Amino acid sequence: MTTPARSARPTQPAPAVPPSARTVRWEIVIVLALSLGRSAVYAIVNLIDKWTQAPLSGQTTTLNPALDDRQYFDLTYQVLDIGFALVPVLLVLHLVWIRGRNPFRTFGLDLRRPGRDAAWGIGLFLAIGLGTLAVYAAGRATGVTTAIVGSALNEYWWTTPVLLFSALRHSLLEEVIVVAWLFDRLGHLQQLRSGAGPHRPGGLTAVEGGLRTWASGAVVPWNPVAVLMGCAILRGAYHLYQGVGPGIGNLLMGLVFGAFYLRYQRVMPLVVAHFLLDAAGFVAYPLLVEAGLFGS
Repeated sequence: MTTPARSARPTQPAPAVPPSARTVRWEIVIVLALSLGRSAVYAIVNLIDKWTQAPLSGQTTTLNPALDDRQYFDLTYQVLDIGFALVPVLLVLHLVWIRGRNPFRTFGLDLRRPGRDAAWGIGLFLAIGLGTLAVYAAGRATGVTTAIVGSALNEYWWTTPVLLFSALRHSLLEEVIVVAWLFDRLGHLQQLRSGAGPHRPGGLTAVEGGLRTWASGAVVPWNPVAVLMGCAILRGAYHLYQGVGPGIGNLLMGLVFGAFYLRYQRVMPLVVAHFLLDAAGFVAYPLLVEAGLFGS
């Protein structure tokens, strides 16, 4: 007579262990080397190159150049350029996902609050947009900013959609990586350095092995000012290819956007605002030139 086998008692999953500081540092280095850190290095070298050739005021920077003389090859290259540029965004979302967090909820990159996100995004767009024009005008007047051409694409049926997708590419790449993800990872390093763990007081949610998070699940920076300044400097650095003025302007934009994220823990309004800024600069470029606000 056989004895029925006992059902295996379910085991509790092992508590989440946060990645080591070394792992997080390497993740930051790799992601930035594949994306905006690489852009910052090239932008600095490009600025030095331009400055040592001729006055910046006499030079031009084109944000969306044509990539081929033939229409459909140009379209193909434009689509490929936009698509591959978004791969680092997928990478950071994947890195968050494989550690048991929903990156869309964690960073506020979802549609739970569409009305509020859109309103905040439009408000930030108007405030930053006016500031951008002022900084650009000041940079041109002082000779430290190149003339900026929003688009040099020929007029095809696909030109406006491609420019809008280009604006979306920039908004997702910069806001997801430089604000949401980098704030989270630098906060992770700060908490490990300070000895944060499950028993540290503070009243915040504990996740990823006891590190303190906001309700969204994003890790809280212990020194938000340092994180805010570091990420704003990075944002300014990868815009230096346009000149000193845009570098300073984007640093200030990074401070405003970063402070907003620290206050509300949602990156979607920043994506909306950045998309509107770039869409206006790319698609409405001819109107801005006629008004004397751009490219002159």
